[in-house]
Amino acid sequence: MAAPLRSMCGSRGLRVWDAFTRVVTSQGVRRPFVSYSKDSQQDEVGDRTVPSVPGGGSGLGLAGARMTGTGLAGRLRAEVQVGEKNQQQQENKSEEEEEKQEKQKQNMAYAKKVALRMSGVMLLSGGVAVVYVFEVNVVQHLKRSWKYFKDYRQMIIEPTSLKLLPEPLNEPYYQPPYTLAIELTGILLHPEWSLRTGWRFKKRPGIDFLLQQLAPYYEIVIYTSETGMTAFPLVDSIDRQGYIMYRLFRDATRYMDGHHVKDLSCLNRDLSRVIMVDCSRDSFKLQPYNGVALTKWDGNSDDRALYDLAAFLRTIALSKVEDVRQVLEHYSLESDPLEVFKRRQVQLQEEQQQKAVELSQQTQKKSFLNSVSGKFWHR
Repeated sequence: MAAPLRSMCGSRGLRVWDAFTRVVTSQGVRRPFVSYSKDSQQDEVGDRTVPSVPGGGSGLGLAGARMTGTGLAGRLRAEVQVGEKNQQQQENKSEEEEEKQEKQKQNMAYAKKVALRMSGVMLLSGGVAVVYVFEVNVVQHLKRSWKYFKDYRQMIIEPTSLKLLPEPLNEPYYQPPYTLAIELTGILLHPEWSLRTGWRFKKRPGIDFLLQQLAPYYEIVIYTSETGMTAFPLVDSIDRQGYIMYRLFRDATRYMDGHHVKDLSCLNRDLSRVIMVDCSRDSFKLQPYNGVALTKWDGNSDDRALYDLAAFLRTIALSKVEDVRQVLEHYSLESDPLEVFKRRQVQLQEEQQQKAVELSQQTQKKSFLNSVSGKFWHR
């Protein structure tokens, strides 16, 4: 009977039912309906029996069995009030504990602030004491410290020079008409680590083909965010023929918003003929229409991206584009510009083939008409 009532009642109903159970149990009765049997000398209460006492009747007595509804209701109200009071005390106790924990957190935060302020005061006092004891010229010391800090910040954030490349070559030396700045890691090489060999750099398929195809048309510059100590021997290993003309490392970048940005305006070249190839658009965000963003190479040995890149850049050079920004602007929002370039090339070839077919048909018609007219005039 308890299970259906518990499923039908709310929280207050459950408290009333528990109180009712405690009251009835304290009286030794499970149900309010009690039957007395003289033969078994037992009182039969609900589904269980209660032992009889000498003189007949149950151990509860007839008074317990005939408990009035008023007394039972009073006991129930008392039990319910006690239960509600206990629950209220528990809720108050939990609220007090939460307030106590919150107060402890505030005290800890305040203690940290006080400790930091005291540390600052102690350091300042120590500095003043050193100056007072050793008679150091404070102004000159602060100026030297500020100059050192400013130079160090300039070295990290700004490029080492406003002209990163020397002047273009003059005759009789050959100066390629375009400049190609290309990232090393993620475009040409992929770093891999193993327990046996440690860090190694994997060479991307098509590097030699790319350099060989573009060297006559582009002044090839490695412009990487790696340090010179790391990148210099890597460039030597991939460029055995000397196609790469210049190398620029991390100290030639501009540190902005957590990224090493490559400022192409510092290359000392005409930006209308400069192309930057990188795997991050943030690397050339100062000149967004001078860059081509490729997908970062994951080390796949079947990759063909450098072959497609060579075809793309060679097409630009052979077309003698006056301003590469007008071309690259069309690919600036594409996630894979090389794939878009290949589709356009296929479409262009189909159009050229169609034009060739139409031209041949027109030529055949003209030749036929000429032959017919020639026969007519001959007669």
